[in-house]
Amino acid sequence: MPQSQKLLLQGPAGKLESILDVPRDTEIVGSAVVCHPHPQHGGTMHNKVAHTLARAFARSGFEALRFNFRGTEASEGRYDDGIGELEDALAALNWMRERRPAGPLWLAGFSFGAAIAIRAAVKVEVNGLVSVAPAVSRFANGMADQPQCPWLVVQGDEDELVDIEETIGWLNALEAGPEILVVAGAEHFFHGRLNDVREAVMGFIARNGNSGPK
Repeated sequence: MPQSQKLLLQGPAGKLESILDVPRDTEIVGSAVVCHPHPQHGGTMHNKVAHTLARAFARSGFEALRFNFRGTEASEGRYDDGIGELEDALAALNWMRERRPAGPLWLAGFSFGAAIAIRAAVKVEVNGLVSVAPAVSRFANGMADQPQCPWLVVQGDEDELVDIEETIGWLNALEAGPEILVVAGAEHFFHGRLNDVREAVMGFIARNGNSGPK
């Protein structure tokens, strides 16, 4: 189990409530930022999928930062329809890069947080990206560019909130798009399948953990 530290980071709209998971008894090889699902639908950094992503990185030797978007729980500010939340993600990335300048920096997210992470990975250079059930239709469509790093998309084929055909169609329109893993029988929150998500993410990190941009 990693050691978890509660933090308050300075974000563009005020303090961002955060948790840093630090691996125990292992060499730290990199860092990661994890973005949570939609704050107006109950999403927080304590979401089980976001927690699973953080633990996958910690088990892989990465420090993993989860944070609450503005206006969520103890984070200051108010919801900003994905615009300010992108700024929050960029601030969290900057904090991790300042904390650990050497080594790879990865970005991950679930649902709304996955779409925000995709947009952030276009704006700043990261070494890897993991998108679980990305809500691309509203929050990541219309981008002029796409992430240029190793990129994994995990999608359940029984997702009741993010249509798998829409996601695959969007991914197929990308140039040299990401690796996609479809989890058979999994719905949006991956109930009963979180271990599958964790193992898939850890495997992808193991194959690409020291990679740079494409």
